[in-house]
Amino acid sequence: MPRFLLKRWHGLHMIWTFVFVAALVVVLFVFNWIIATAALLISALLGYYTLKAEKAFQKDLNHYIGTVSQRVKKAGITVVNDLPIGIALYTEEKTIEWHNAFVSTMLGKESVIGEPLYEIFPALKNRKDKETKFDAKIGKLLYQVIVKPEERQIYFRDVTAYDDLLRRYQDEKIAIGIVMMDNLDEATQGMDDQNRSILLAKVTGEINEWAMRHQLYLRRTASDRYLIFMNQKSLQQLEQTRFEILDEVRECVVEQKVPFTLSIGIAAGFDNLIEIGQMAQTSLDMALGRGGDQVAVKIGQRISFYGGRTNAIEKRTRVRARVISHALRDLIKESDKVIIMGHKNPDMDAIGAAIGVLKAVQVSNKEGYILLEGVNPSIQKLMDVIREDEKLIRWFVTPEQALQITTPRTLAVVVDTHKASMVAVPRLLQLTPRKVVVDHHRRGEEFISDAMLVYMEPYASSTCELVTELLQYFNERLTMDILEATALLAGITVDTKSFSLRTGARTFEAASFLRRSGADSALIQRLLKEDLTAFVNKAEIIKHAEILNQHIALAVAEPNRKYSQLLIAQVADTLLNMTDIMASFVISERPDGLIAISARSLGQINVQLVMERLGGGGHLTNAATQLEGTLEDAEKRLKQLLEQMDEEEGLFE
Repeated sequence: MPRFLLKRWHGLHMIWTFVFVAALVVVLFVFNWIIATAALLISALLGYYTLKAEKAFQKDLNHYIGTVSQRVKKAGITVVNDLPIGIALYTEEKTIEWHNAFVSTMLGKESVIGEPLYEIFPALKNRKDKETKFDAKIGKLLYQVIVKPEERQIYFRDVTAYDDLLRRYQDEKIAIGIVMMDNLDEATQGMDDQNRSILLAKVTGEINEWAMRHQLYLRRTASDRYLIFMNQKSLQQLEQTRFEILDEVRECVVEQKVPFTLSIGIAAGFDNLIEIGQMAQTSLDMALGRGGDQVAVKIGQRISFYGGRTNAIEKRTRVRARVISHALRDLIKESDKVIIMGHKNPDMDAIGAAIGVLKAVQVSNKEGYILLEGVNPSIQKLMDVIREDEKLIRWFVTPEQALQITTPRTLAVVVDTHKASMVAVPRLLQLTPRKVVVDHHRRGEEFISDAMLVYMEPYASSTCELVTELLQYFNERLTMDILEATALLAGITVDTKSFSLRTGARTFEAASFLRRSGADSALIQRLLKEDLTAFVNKAEIIKHAEILNQHIALAVAEPNRKYSQLLIAQVADTLLNMTDIMASFVISERPDGLIAISARSLGQINVQLVMERLGGGGHLTNAATQLEGTLEDAEKRLKQLLEQMDEEEGLFE
């Protein structure tokens, strides 16, 4: 009971007692004054002893309360000083006003009272004036710091042991990888058994030595495939070395003069081993889809790529093309209709490939439509020619028409892209579960993962080349109209820069088939002609070009001048033809307000990796991206990225 309540209770008790006794004495005086006098004397004695007892009680009570207060105060001081938590108070002028013993031990000083706050704790600088919590290293230990500006208090808690335990837990998390020899069959084709065994022994030796060096568990699961287990600490070391095994394997077979490469997919940071294994296979598929000779590492939601400095090796066998062609034919026959679409702002390759797939649909006696969102300058001349052909133009539909006729049994064929966000109408992919992807770009992190059929070959010059090969196996009695064959050949011609870049034997074989089918090369030349205005605009951008590191051409267009994506790409192609130029970058504002960067290279520099770090993508020799902001910001970001990549990977070596 509180002290003042206790005293009040005793006081009331005494008053009522005296009142009762006084009343009793008055009654006794009325009946017998002798007895009343005796009672009065007895009451006086009782009152005296009661008051005396009350004073003694109050004295004992005050002594007890005083003792408890001292003990509580002493305990509070002891707790504040001995707690494993630092406490510091500071003034409005940001000087230390008081601190406990923990802070003295933490700083190795007897007292810092009166010293400037930010000099003693620099980590507190630039912190917003509100309650905050963060980690800061003081001396050799890590502390959790809690700042309460309203009370002007700071608390410090040693979290070094917890941080070490957390780091150890992260380092010991399991990671799974799959190593695959990209082109074992192609590289060893024609070799006798002895030379093949020598080649495999060299490559296997390099892989085993690499695994031992980095403490990886390596297990061979097939003639061209290995399974590796590691922890995340070993994975971090591999990332720091940028997976030198790719270069070591490539160099160890130089004497055999065979283009032998590895691809590796690694995954970590997922909840269970099954998911990690599945993600490792997905990473390997991504590395192979980007052309091989590289590593894809997926840690949680982050994915990184290493290597990829060589062009994808062209496959000598056409077995896959024949299998894909027959599978596509079956899917078309099982569908009620087929809608074909390319990427936003389609180019000649996308339109040509769409026309080729439309031919396959018509041969299968099914309805096929090409979704065209709009006509841009890169396909304007081709579309003008197509409009004159009533048999072909009738199958082109708008996005609204395509969405109306789409059913769950409709087959959606996506050409020249594999990213859902880049297709002309992403919503259409949600209306049907039946999807097919045909693309020649290197695979990126975003992918139409639920496609029923995927035909991606980064070695191919263009999607038109892939579609042409599919048509050759689609139907033996297939015949093509002149305009259809011309559109396909035009797509190949544009993407290979008139057969000067990214061409292989199969590129010329596809072009030969199209020429036999009636493709008009003269019409292609007319389609690719540029007008004088475009030529002058290109010259305006080129005159602002500068040379970086002796081999990089960078051109930035003038502010407030907007150019089409096609013209920006053409400027990059033109700069690449200059002497000693290995890569070119062109930055300009587009009509839609975005800042476009178009990149080209001859193969020594992987411009795809550069553009991916800026949110874009493409090929090793052909890539692009779009950014928001200003030309100046885009130029600054690109230059900083090139310098950073040069330090990390020797980009300009």
